Amino acid sequence: MADLIISAEQWEVLKLKLLRKYIHLSAEDLAYEPGQEAELVNRLAKRVKRDENYILFTLKKGLADLKSNRL
Repeated sequence: MADLIISAEQWEVLKLKLLRKYIHLSAEDLAYEPGQEAELVNRLAKRVKRDENYILFTLKKGLADLKSNRL
């Protein structure tokens, strides 16, 4: 997943945004280690019942403006 790279600091902010949008996500669903973006996208896609492209779009949108509360 070379087109998506998330640092640990970015993930902390992005994780909060995801929790606001998808309140049913657990800590296990949101577990992430830098470099494991593909696993994260696959897990989130299954959990929110969307395809991987939607999850990629959502994550990139959230990363584009980390200061915003919107996802």
